[in-house]
Amino acid sequence: MNKYDVVIIGAGPGGGALAYDLKAQNLKVAVVEENLWGGTCPNRGCDPKKVILSAVDARRQAQQLVGNGLRDAPLIDWSALIKFEKTFTQPVSKNTKDGLKQAGIAVIEGSVKFVDAHTILADDETVTADKFVIATGARPSRLDIDGKEHFKTSTDFLKMPVMPKTVTFVGGGYIAFEFAAMASAAGAQVHIVHHNDRPLKAFGQDDVNRLVQQLEHLGVQFHFGVDLSRIEKNDAGYELLSAQGFSLQTDQVFCTAGRQPNADALDLEKAGVKFSKKGIQVDDHLQTTAANIYALGDVVAKSQPKLTPVSGFEAQYLAGVFSGNTDTIVYPAIPTVVYGTPRLAQVGLNLDQAQQKTDQYEIQDVDVAQWFTYRRLNEPLAHATVITSKKTGAVVGAGLMSNEADDLINYFAMAINRQLTSESLRQTIFAYPTAASDLTYLM
Repeated sequence: MNKYDVVIIGAGPGGGALAYDLKAQNLKVAVVEENLWGGTCPNRGCDPKKVILSAVDARRQAQQLVGNGLRDAPLIDWSALIKFEKTFTQPVSKNTKDGLKQAGIAVIEGSVKFVDAHTILADDETVTADKFVIATGARPSRLDIDGKEHFKTSTDFLKMPVMPKTVTFVGGGYIAFEFAAMASAAGAQVHIVHHNDRPLKAFGQDDVNRLVQQLEHLGVQFHFGVDLSRIEKNDAGYELLSAQGFSLQTDQVFCTAGRQPNADALDLEKAGVKFSKKGIQVDDHLQTTAANIYALGDVVAKSQPKLTPVSGFEAQYLAGVFSGNTDTIVYPAIPTVVYGTPRLAQVGLNLDQAQQKTDQYEIQDVDVAQWFTYRRLNEPLAHATVITSKKTGAVVGAGLMSNEADDLINYFAMAINRQLTSESLRQTIFAYPTAASDLTYLM
């Protein structure tokens, strides 16, 4: 039997970062992983997605300039792009595991089951610890309908060697919009099927409408208000059907209806840890209902976005807790991005929330497509919404839509977290002409 000070279950970005921090505190640490070391983000999530986007962005930006300095736009070679992506993803698991071992952190492979609050089984190996941290992340959900076994997931999409002629995404969240932009740029006929008429519900309605319209212009077909009841496999691929008479034939169908926490297979009830379909219950110290067990990352039931940087923030916080910090966790304003075409980014209050309290907030809602930053690239859609407090003048929210939004939103996150006003921003001289230099005109 192996005994440790802390055992971290899950070797993703959050669990891995915490392991190194705890090792630096001279604790005896082990990390347990049952699948790919490094977790979802670098293996089958945000990192491979961003590699694919490099080619998608190049094609779309070139298309915008055809007739304005360029004669043609390059075509995407999907198979070659996936091979390029694999040069990033294939080394991750081994390198992550080797890095932990070289740092003196024990690595254990196996599927975890709790025996009690101080003991787990990793396959057949018994491991005990004073404290456990659950960082098992989440996995793609599959809608519970007839023929659900025919659904592919985001993991399948990001390693798909050939792009089908027709691709359908079921669900109206981040992943559906991002993958639709990729598949469309790669030449596929793309459909998005969603059960109601409000996709991307965490974002302002006006921004979502603009993004839908732009993707429609690029050829993506949306089917709103469709509750699928079954999927039937046939000689031509798959037919998607609803009880209301909807029918759609497609070569491949991907379920992009969210993710579910990896909490249901750990036998958590034996350790006294409460959880639900939303994830593991924690307090404001990331402590579960078992005093010696903590949780971080996407497996946690929380209102904050389930993003890699948030897991890293929580890992840093827990490292402090284990060294004696008693402060509660306080999350900063967290930027979030839909890597569609164009990008849709948001931080702090959104337009819908601000419009409900116009006595408290000043709203600047601007079409910036004709501003130099965007017109020089001939971007068809560029928009910015900036929300400030009428009482303090500080920035409290921003929504951006453009090809540069994923970078520019970080400046607004800093402004919100530092309670900056337009006056204080004007004291900074930004490089010109850049997207950042537009900040003072947006405030």
